[in-house]
Amino acid sequence: QVQLVESGGGSVQAGDSLTLSCVVLADTFSPYAVGWFRQFPGSQPPGKEREFLAALKWNGDDTKYGNSVKGRSTISRHNAKNTVYLQMNRLRPEDTAVYYCATSEHYFTDYFEAYEFWGQGTQVTVSS
Repeated sequence: QVQLVESGGGSVQAGDSLTLSCVVLADTFSPYAVGWFRQFPGSQPPGKEREFLAALKWNGDDTKYGNSVKGRSTISRHNAKNTVYLQMNRLRPEDTAVYYCATSEHYFTDYFEAYEFWGQGTQVTVSS
Protein backbone atom coordinates (compact mmCIF):
# COMPACT_ATOMS: atom_id res chain seq x y z
CA GLN A 1 0.00 0.00 0.00
CA VAL A 2 1.16 3.51 -0.79
CA GLN A 3 0.01 6.68 0.89
CA LEU A 4 0.69 10.09 -0.61
CA VAL A 5 0.35 13.37 1.23
CA GLU A 6 0.49 16.64 -0.71
CA SER A 7 1.05 20.05 0.78
CA GLY A 8 2.15 23.51 -0.24
CA GLY A 9 -0.93 24.75 -2.04
CA GLY A 10 -2.48 28.11 -1.34
CA SER A 11 -3.55 31.44 -2.77
CA VAL A 12 -0.94 33.45 -4.65
CA GLN A 13 -0.72 36.33 -7.10
CA ALA A 14 0.03 35.98 -10.79
CA GLY A 15 3.76 35.86 -11.34
CA ASP A 16 4.48 34.29 -7.96
CA SER A 17 6.19 30.96 -7.37
CA LEU A 18 5.01 27.99 -5.35
CA THR A 19 6.54 24.67 -4.34
CA LEU A 20 4.30 21.68 -3.77
CA SER A 21 5.45 18.71 -1.73
CA CYS A 22 4.42 15.07 -1.89
CA VAL A 23 5.46 12.67 0.84
CA VAL A 24 5.47 9.08 -0.44
CA LEU A 25 4.80 6.51 2.27
CA ALA A 26 5.22 2.96 0.97
CA ASP A 27 5.43 -0.09 3.19
CA THR A 28 7.03 -2.70 1.01
CA PHE A 29 8.15 -1.24 -2.29
CA SER A 30 9.34 1.87 -4.04
CA PRO A 31 7.32 3.27 -6.92
CA TYR A 32 8.76 3.26 -10.42
CA ALA A 33 7.67 6.83 -11.05
CA VAL A 34 6.00 9.74 -9.27
CA GLY A 35 3.92 12.22 -11.21
CA TRP A 36 2.15 15.50 -10.63
CA PHE A 37 -1.24 16.20 -12.17
CA ARG A 38 -3.92 18.81 -11.79
CA GLN A 39 -7.66 18.84 -12.12
CA PHE A 40 -9.73 21.87 -13.06
CA PRO A 41 -13.19 22.51 -11.67
CA GLY A 42 -16.10 21.14 -13.67
CA SER A 43 -16.25 18.19 -16.02
CA GLN A 44 -13.52 17.50 -18.54
CA PRO A 45 -13.51 15.46 -21.77
CA PRO A 46 -12.62 11.78 -21.40
CA GLY A 47 -8.87 11.35 -21.13
CA LYS A 48 -8.45 14.95 -19.98
CA GLU A 49 -9.78 14.55 -16.49
CA ARG A 50 -6.37 15.13 -14.95
CA GLU A 51 -3.72 17.13 -16.75
CA PHE A 52 -0.18 15.82 -16.64
CA LEU A 53 2.38 18.28 -15.29
CA ALA A 54 5.59 16.43 -14.52
CA ALA A 55 7.02 13.06 -13.54
CA LEU A 56 10.28 11.57 -12.39
CA LYS A 57 11.68 8.10 -11.93
CA TRP A 58 12.02 7.22 -8.27
CA ASN A 59 15.40 5.60 -8.88
CA GLY A 60 17.07 7.61 -11.59
CA ASP A 61 17.42 11.03 -13.11
CA ASP A 62 14.76 10.92 -15.81
CA THR A 63 12.13 13.62 -15.74
CA LYS A 64 9.42 14.74 -18.09
CA TYR A 65 7.09 17.73 -18.23
CA GLY A 66 3.73 18.62 -19.66
CA ASN A 67 3.54 21.42 -22.18
CA SER A 68 1.58 23.71 -19.89
CA VAL A 69 4.37 23.92 -17.30
CA LYS A 70 7.48 23.10 -19.30
CA GLY A 71 10.10 25.77 -18.84
CA ARG A 72 8.58 27.23 -15.69
CA SER A 73 8.41 24.20 -13.39
CA THR A 74 10.89 21.78 -11.86
CA ILE A 75 10.22 18.36 -10.39
CA SER A 76 12.71 17.00 -7.88
CA ARG A 77 12.97 14.59 -5.00
CA HIS A 78 14.62 14.23 -1.62
CA ASN A 79 15.22 10.52 -1.15
CA ALA A 80 15.90 10.64 2.56
CA LYS A 81 12.59 12.41 3.12
CA ASN A 82 10.67 10.26 0.61
CA THR A 83 9.41 13.53 -0.81
CA VAL A 84 8.86 14.75 -4.35
CA TYR A 85 8.56 18.45 -5.07
CA LEU A 86 7.04 20.47 -7.86
CA GLN A 87 8.30 24.01 -8.03
CA MET A 88 6.18 26.24 -10.24
CA ASN A 89 7.23 29.72 -11.32
CA ARG A 90 5.47 32.58 -13.07
CA LEU A 91 2.08 31.31 -12.00
CA ARG A 92 -0.96 32.36 -14.00
CA PRO A 93 -4.67 32.52 -13.12
CA GLU A 94 -5.23 29.55 -15.46
CA ASP A 95 -3.01 27.48 -13.17
CA THR A 96 -5.82 27.54 -10.60
CA ALA A 97 -6.70 23.89 -9.93
CA VAL A 98 -6.40 21.04 -7.47
CA TYR A 99 -2.92 19.52 -7.71
CA TYR A 100 -2.30 15.82 -7.14
CA CYS A 101 0.74 13.62 -6.90
CA ALA A 102 0.54 9.97 -7.85
CA THR A 103 2.72 6.89 -8.10
CA SER A 104 3.07 4.31 -10.82
CA GLU A 105 4.49 0.89 -10.06
CA HIS A 106 5.46 0.10 -13.65
CA TYR A 107 5.37 3.13 -15.95
CA PHE A 108 7.14 6.43 -16.47
CA THR A 109 4.38 8.15 -18.38
CA ASP A 110 2.15 11.20 -18.72
CA TYR A 111 -0.98 9.02 -18.87
CA PHE A 112 -2.87 9.46 -15.61
CA GLU A 113 -4.55 6.05 -15.73
CA ALA A 114 -1.13 4.40 -15.37
CA TYR A 115 -0.83 5.75 -11.84
CA GLU A 116 -2.29 3.51 -9.16
CA PHE A 117 -2.09 5.59 -6.01
CA TRP A 118 -3.10 9.22 -5.55
CA GLY A 119 -2.90 11.82 -2.83
CA GLN A 120 -5.85 13.82 -1.60
CA GLY A 121 -4.91 16.91 -3.61
CA THR A 122 -3.94 20.43 -2.68
CA GLN A 123 -5.68 23.55 -3.97
CA VAL A 124 -3.72 26.23 -5.81
CA THR A 125 -5.48 29.51 -6.53
CA VAL A 126 -3.78 32.20 -8.61
CA SER A 127 -5.26 35.68 -8.64
CA SER A 128 -4.62 38.25 -11.34
